[in-house]
Amino acid sequence: MESLTATIDLDGFGIPHSGDCVLDFRRKPRHNWLMNPRRPPILPERIENEDELDEVLTRPSVALVDSIKTVSSPLVLLGAGGKMGPTLAVLAKRAAEAGSHVLDVVAVSRFSDERARRWLEDRGIKTQSCDLLEERSLPRLPDAANVIYLAGLKFGTAQNPAATWVMNTIVPAHVAERYARARIVALSTGNVYPLSDALRGGSRETDPLTPLGEYANAAVGRERVFEFYSQRHHTPLALLRLFYAVELRYGVLADLARLVHGGEPIPLANGSFNCIWQGDANELVLRALALAASPPSVWNLCHPERFAVRAVATRLGELLQRPPRFVGTEAPTALLGNSAALCAQLGPPSVPLETLLRWVAHWVKQGGRSLGKPTHFEVRDGNY
Repeated sequence: MESLTATIDLDGFGIPHSGDCVLDFRRKPRHNWLMNPRRPPILPERIENEDELDEVLTRPSVALVDSIKTVSSPLVLLGAGGKMGPTLAVLAKRAAEAGSHVLDVVAVSRFSDERARRWLEDRGIKTQSCDLLEERSLPRLPDAANVIYLAGLKFGTAQNPAATWVMNTIVPAHVAERYARARIVALSTGNVYPLSDALRGGSRETDPLTPLGEYANAAVGRERVFEFYSQRHHTPLALLRLFYAVELRYGVLADLARLVHGGEPIPLANGSFNCIWQGDANELVLRALALAASPPSVWNLCHPERFAVRAVATRLGELLQRPPRFVGTEAPTALLGNSAALCAQLGPPSVPLETLLRWVAHWVKQGGRSLGKPTHFEVRDGNY
């Protein structure tokens, strides 16, 4: 499948360079960026521990600092106890502080993990425990003009499809009624699309939603529920179809790195994929508040390039000094999205693939913590 690997740009956005040096990330910043928000952050060569990782994940850009000033207090994040919510909340808070903008950030979750709640509160985030499935509990949530919706259920669908449908359709109805006068950014998923021709460039927002499996169909249901209430109440809404947010403790890049490091075979049937650094994904979620409209606007959220499993694993093998093992061959289709529309509105992600691969390889090599939540990127039948 030369056509798949030939499209890979391991230097991220194709910045001209010579030799092996793409950008010099070794130079240390002279000032704390939050004290000088007009100075763009310098990415580190490596990330050594979770404190450094969380700092990079929650480091706001100049564009976000400017954008957050239009967000009135409080900003409510629903379903904030998951993988993305905590760092998204802190990113919003840091952006507001950098712009001298008063903004309470309220993280709402069941908070089954009390450590996540403490982590948020230690960083100035207000927290509120709430089961969004219990409609009578929603009036206790604070009124807000800006809401980020992160709740949803994916894994375990095969064992309990009813729970997946309830979480992905009933809860959005409750939220849409409670915050009918707010502008809402709701996280969706690229799984709403069917597998597409890998050479076509990925599904676009206008493509028909004919996905595989119960989870993906429930995710379409989530979008349709939000769409109905947006039109009914004229609620400004932006739906973001996310393809694989990644950081060092989880994500498709971490999955591939651990397979390479462990000498385990890497399935090639899903021969290419999209992903995006979680810090970039969180920033674009927050900035997408400006894109909310009624009827809803819909956007694919991922890196504008597609990446080949074979090429990425080979590069990880070089960084880990372990040759990858492959099994199977690349199918002509994969779950892929085209994010040209969102990039045209908000700009491309800031962290290139080569940087992510260096970070992930070093993290795995030194035994960095894993969340133990594999992405199952190899699944092709929608059975999660």
